[in-house]
Amino acid sequence: MTNRVEELAPVAAIPLAQRTNPAVFRGIAADWPAVRAPDPGAYLAKFDSGGPIGIAIAPPDAEGRLAYTPDMSALTFTRDSATLARLFAHLDTAARVSSPPAIAAQAVMVPGALPGFAAENPMPLAPAGVAPRIWIGNSVRVATHHDMNSNIAVVMAGRRRFTLFPPDQVANLYIGPIEFTPAGTPIGLFDPDEPDFDRFPLAREAMAHAQIAELEPGDALFIPHMWWHHVRSLDPVSILVNYWWDEAPPPQPGLAPLDAMVHAILAFSGLPENQRAAWRAMFDEFVFGGVPQHVPEERRGIRGSLSEESKARVRRQLGQMMSR
Repeated sequence: MTNRVEELAPVAAIPLAQRTNPAVFRGIAADWPAVRAPDPGAYLAKFDSGGPIGIAIAPPDAEGRLAYTPDMSALTFTRDSATLARLFAHLDTAARVSSPPAIAAQAVMVPGALPGFAAENPMPLAPAGVAPRIWIGNSVRVATHHDMNSNIAVVMAGRRRFTLFPPDQVANLYIGPIEFTPAGTPIGLFDPDEPDFDRFPLAREAMAHAQIAELEPGDALFIPHMWWHHVRSLDPVSILVNYWWDEAPPPQPGLAPLDAMVHAILAFSGLPENQRAAWRAMFDEFVFGGVPQHVPEERRGIRGSLSEESKARVRRQLGQMMSR
């Protein structure tokens, strides 16, 4: 596995909306006071609002993995809450033992938990108005997952290794349940850190397309929309700040792509293969095929440009169909 994520100068980051591949920006946040601070916990303490934040804790035998138990009957971790000061006390205690538990505060909204942090540590790669989130923990492994947003991930303290897979590798990553997930998004059962190709033979193809990024404090990684990524924190204290946004317009209420996919799973499960193949072709044409230029604009209906009133009418019709 030798593919490395492309490294770009910060000036090449604009506009990120056109990028379809990950990119590393070395040292773009090296001048952040948060990165230069000799004691990350003490630095964050000066912004601490004092409120509780959610944390995940996995026992030492989980070996840092936040995922499923072997039989998938449960998760490897439990959830709790703590103040920021208590979290860093936990991390300090864990750093003193040979087999520490995994501890992680994930996706904590910075404006509420650390007011003033964003103003002192700006990120020019993120679109204006995008609020940062902070991730604080020790040597944790987050299973392969994707975000339905574009993402800038900035390492504040510690080192992190990202293993990224293009969206089209989803069939080779052995994705687990949609309904039962560690953090709301499906995860891959295959572990790229410890490949088991006997159990997951298709993962060889995924690994052939994998891209690796190893980040130091001050480095940033751009992860495009829905790229799968496995994240490993490599040090006893690891802090990351990230920014999520979506270039697409907001989805119609109740009609997000994931909702449509779940509906489609229910609608097409059990169909004979010849019917599934026919519907696959229909989706390629009607959903992903673009605007039908051969149809006059005033006759394109739902495949054309709809007014807000027309969209609301279609939503009502869908609601009526779903309630039958």
